[in-house]
Amino acid sequence: MYSKQFTFNPFYENTYILWDDTNQCIIIDPGCHNREEEKILSDFITENNLIPEKVVLTHGHIDHVLGVGFCVGKWNIPVYINQIDIATMEHSILWGASMGFNITMPIADYIYLEEGNTLSFGNTNLEVLFLPGHAPGHLGYYNKTSNEIFQGDVLFRQGIGRYDLPGGDYDILISSIKNKLFALPPDCKVYSGHGEPTTIGFEKINNPFLQA
Repeated sequence: MYSKQFTFNPFYENTYILWDDTNQCIIIDPGCHNREEEKILSDFITENNLIPEKVVLTHGHIDHVLGVGFCVGKWNIPVYINQIDIATMEHSILWGASMGFNITMPIADYIYLEEGNTLSFGNTNLEVLFLPGHAPGHLGYYNKTSNEIFQGDVLFRQGIGRYDLPGGDYDILISSIKNKLFALPPDCKVYSGHGEPTTIGFEKINNPFLQA
């Protein structure tokens, strides 16, 4: 599996494209919010002969969904999300409008994911993990073969996700990290919704929010 990270919008959100040798790809958390960023995303897909199959959301906060409507409209692909976080996305779009992000709820086919599901594209399978705390329906996507997880805003390099937004909960967030993410191998590479990648082992030792 291959991946490409883009950093979009005023929140410096990380959008990811994942693909394999079939050239089928998924777009995780499209945050492109203007024509320039939309072109960056679509040009990469065109130039690499990729075939978009799915929009995949870790959660519904505004910075992670700004480009969903664009992706659905351009490639006519479904949106995968935890059903709980449809409400999060609806609330975030209303909140975003107050900040000048004039977007509407994307008209799309929504396919709901839960922990234990497998998300597939091409020859690649991703395990779905339920990781609430930052958002009530937060999900992570783990590739066991390549030992990588794309997990949005739960765990950052020497940081954790916010828990003061609607639906957030500190105790639940810490439980998601320690009981779900920290159960992954120490060398598992962690891709976050903001900032640089890290590893599970590094965060166990160095993350100041997660020391006993």
